Amino acid sequence: MDYTPKILVVDDEKDLREILQFNLSSEGFDIDVAASAEEALTMPLEEYHLILLDVMMGGISGYKMADILRKERELDVPIIFLTAKGSENDLLTGFNVGGDDYIVKPFSIKEVVVRIKAILKRGKKTEKPSSLIECDGLMIDLNRKSVSIDDNQIRLTRKEFEILSLLVKSKGKFIARHEILNRIWSDDVIVTERNVDVNIARLRKKIGNYGAAIKGRSGYGYCFDYQN
Repeated sequence: MDYTPKILVVDDEKDLREILQFNLSSEGFDIDVAASAEEALTMPLEEYHLILLDVMMGGISGYKMADILRKERELDVPIIFLTAKGSENDLLTGFNVGGDDYIVKPFSIKEVVVRIKAILKRGKKTEKPSSLIECDGLMIDLNRKSVSIDDNQIRLTRKEFEILSLLVKSKGKFIARHEILNRIWSDDVIVTERNVDVNIARLRKKIGNYGAAIKGRSGYGYCFDYQN
């Protein structure tokens, strides 16, 4: 891989967290850990390429956390559930709340590594060139829903990605905040123009020097105006 995958391990078993962190780090992954879903939800989850998520934890369960990520946070980061339960109903529940894979305990580290690599590889498939929007070192892949700067992947939320894509495709043209709302947020969601401002503020920070190219103008909205 031409990047170091960043993975978050969420499990309330300290020994298992340490085993996974040590072994996966040895495999070349960048590993962070959280002892609970509550702790994990305070972390910058949009920065991770994959989450290993225990199902049975005190407080917020793995299923509930996955549901929060998919529905409230609108994150599409891949999730592999770790659990001692492997019935058909458990598997269906995991996939229904947005899981990408399911590993039943006890498991071997080799199995975990193989599953991780298989999921990460899915996002590396070659897409048609027409799906790409390029601006100097900034590249937006509309098919893979990914953004990279100088070949380094940038983790954005779904709304941040859609806003950036909209602005860059309309380079140099101001788009009103209410138009951004109508095009990015569905009609059945109650949001205000402040949501646009908050998402753009976060987006500017994440895309570094390109953030300054997102210009805001009172009464006109926002535009992407990048000069080499």
